[in-house]
Amino acid sequence: MCVGAVVLQGEQALFVRQAKGHPLEGQWSIPWGLVDPGESPDSAALRETVEEGGVTAHIEGLLGIQNLRGEGWVGIIFLCQHVSGTPVSDGGVETDEARYFSLEEMEAFGEPFEPWCEWLVRRVLRGEYHVIPPEESNPYRPRVAFF
Repeated sequence: MCVGAVVLQGEQALFVRQAKGHPLEGQWSIPWGLVDPGESPDSAALRETVEEGGVTAHIEGLLGIQNLRGEGWVGIIFLCQHVSGTPVSDGGVETDEARYFSLEEMEAFGEPFEPWCEWLVRRVLRGEYHVIPPEESNPYRPRVAFF
């Protein structure tokens, strides 16, 4: 299972550029990756945001689920708000740059965005999305539920 985070800071969204040797080398994407054994999807999304983009975020809710390429692969995508940190890459392990982009900055940018991530972030920045918030009355707390 994969998880991703659309992290907002005002009218901008966080992107990371995939480093040399990564399957998406040179493309800008949202922070995302695999859920580790014993890790919850929401925790994994926040971990990936710190690891790949140097930013601490807070989950606002579930944006959606995407069937991915390959049999049985699913991506869970969360909407997050920036809490702290300045965007910074992981030094070339997976990412070699990180920064926030507005819609206008995306339009004028000369480097490639990963197509699905670009489509998703444009929708979010235009307000064309629905978010499912965490349900605070969930009896399985502290495990997070989205309803």
